[in-house]
Amino acid sequence: MTQRSDPGGRYLMPAEWERHDATWLAWPKDPLTFPPEILGAVEQAYVKMVRALAKGERVNVLVDDASSQRRISLMLGEAGNVVYHTIRTADVWMRDYGPIFVRDGTGLTATKWVFNAWGDKYDELKADNISGLEVARRSGYPVIEPGMVLEGGSIDTNGQGTCITTEQCLLNTNRNPQLSKEEIEGTLRRFLGFSNVIWLKDGIAGDDTDGHVDDLARFVDRRTVVCMVEADSGDDNFLALKTNMELLRQARDERGRPLTVVPVAMPEKKVGGDGRLPASYANFFIGNSAVIVPVFDDVNDRAALATIGEAFPGREVVGVNCEALVYGFGGIHCVTQQQPSPKA
Repeated sequence: MTQRSDPGGRYLMPAEWERHDATWLAWPKDPLTFPPEILGAVEQAYVKMVRALAKGERVNVLVDDASSQRRISLMLGEAGNVVYHTIRTADVWMRDYGPIFVRDGTGLTATKWVFNAWGDKYDELKADNISGLEVARRSGYPVIEPGMVLEGGSIDTNGQGTCITTEQCLLNTNRNPQLSKEEIEGTLRRFLGFSNVIWLKDGIAGDDTDGHVDDLARFVDRRTVVCMVEADSGDDNFLALKTNMELLRQARDERGRPLTVVPVAMPEKKVGGDGRLPASYANFFIGNSAVIVPVFDDVNDRAALATIGEAFPGREVVGVNCEALVYGFGGIHCVTQQQPSPKA
């Protein structure tokens, strides 16, 4: 395996629904993120998620040591297709500190971006930048480091060169203050193949990532986006989601064609110990055989599952209760990172 700082060729990030060789995740344990009274429910959400994903692809699970592996293996029971990797982590947010895999014309390359704990918010979690680099190396593919701060949850792509992101996150001075908007777009084009960037505005209330797009809007095919909406004009999310919906309806794909935008109603307001929690149905993950959708024992759960499920015929739609997981300010998409197959 080689380590490169320059791409030397065209890279393209596949869409999440394209075939995976594996999904990577780290088992939860951080008591600050998930206190003891919450951790058990979070682990049960992981068990359901891993079992569903493992039916269609390998699931690579990061553990701290052999003792952790034995305990987790007992919890997963008969779930096959699980491979354990002893890589110590501070927390679970693999989407943001793990590598983003791209196709390079002959196979895969792991792009490893700088993880600064969402704008230097959590010094104790910055060590996961190294954990993510080790994941990239364990994949067995070449690794490149673009040198820019970027979290996987801040971008979403149709696999054809169009990316959705937010100004609140990528243009935030706590990420890359030395780079202009044009320079950020150029880096995304160079290393991820994004020729067309759709800029939304702000994220949802309670999101400490500064507006990750995976709580707002997600591609479900090359020209279709599901977008979260809020019906209550008095809710903190109403204006931001309305603005983002309007921007998506005006947006075009990489070939200049309009997008189909499908609204999905937000769950009702969820509150934790420190205030509002970033509960959103958009934080789903698309596996080979299953789409894992966060649910919240909410009146809008059923409709969200139906709408998202319609986009993926042939895949099982699995609702996983994430009331405990979102207590840590994340969801299903936040804790997973796909390793696509080398060839489309």
